[in-house]
Amino acid sequence: MPASDILHDSFYKFADITDVDSTAATLRELTAALTGVLLVAHEGLNGTLAGTAAALDAFRVALADDPRLGGRFTGIAFKRSPCVTAPFQRMKVHSRPEILPLGLPSGHSGVNAVGHVGLQVTPKQWRELLDDPNVVVVDNRNHFEVRLGRFRNAVDPLVRNFRDFPAYIEAQLPTWQAEGKQIAMYCTGGIRCEKTSAWLHERGVTVLQLEGGILNYFAEMPDAERDWDGECFVFDNRIALDTRLHETGTTAEQVYAGDPDEAWRLRRAQQLAGSAEPDEAEATAFDATRPVP
Repeated sequence: MPASDILHDSFYKFADITDVDSTAATLRELTAALTGVLLVAHEGLNGTLAGTAAALDAFRVALADDPRLGGRFTGIAFKRSPCVTAPFQRMKVHSRPEILPLGLPSGHSGVNAVGHVGLQVTPKQWRELLDDPNVVVVDNRNHFEVRLGRFRNAVDPLVRNFRDFPAYIEAQLPTWQAEGKQIAMYCTGGIRCEKTSAWLHERGVTVLQLEGGILNYFAEMPDAERDWDGECFVFDNRIALDTRLHETGTTAEQVYAGDPDEAWRLRRAQQLAGSAEPDEAEATAFDATRPVP
């Protein structure tokens, strides 16, 4: 099948899943005609899939309606984009302790992200707050992603992995609070912000969250280039998208070049470009063995 006939869907849902193994088995059956990665945990589902429009649409219906899934995955916001390069080589469904590890200190009881989200901001509202001096806009992604592209006026936390993000917030939060700043966050598809927002909600901190993340902003705003500088990294074989959600031609070598700390990511990307198992991506996308949308 030509890659041009393939579409890419990314999605997630924080939901209470009691029997993770049974849910994973059902999802393996429902994704037989697709490629990609699904992560399943007691806290929910995180996935990136590729296939024809008909196959992806059939999966969407089954995900919501299959009685074995108990209606847990209704109301999911899917982010769809076209493909030039086939994003994945095969289909994998993995059971995990978390669909997105936040990296909190040992002894922490964890974060309940089911039903706890930040204040969702529509793309049009997001454009307005980018120029608000009382708002600090934080890019909730890895440094190599921010380096490739970001929203104007956004802060780069300079973290190498999402698990390092809480430490950055802990260090900056007192200053932001003293200055009376409202915190706004964005990521590729929304899941990283949602997990972070749930953690901060437990601390009594309200966060503005870009609805649907960068991918939704690109889809909803025809002139997104007004607010976005560069490209958006995606954790699959396409590597990067422009503000029209089109593959850019940027290579993994260009993304990671000159950064010895990211050499392992380059090796992994080169393996995945062949016949190796795809990244577990937010995704949107997943970063090596860790989900990082």
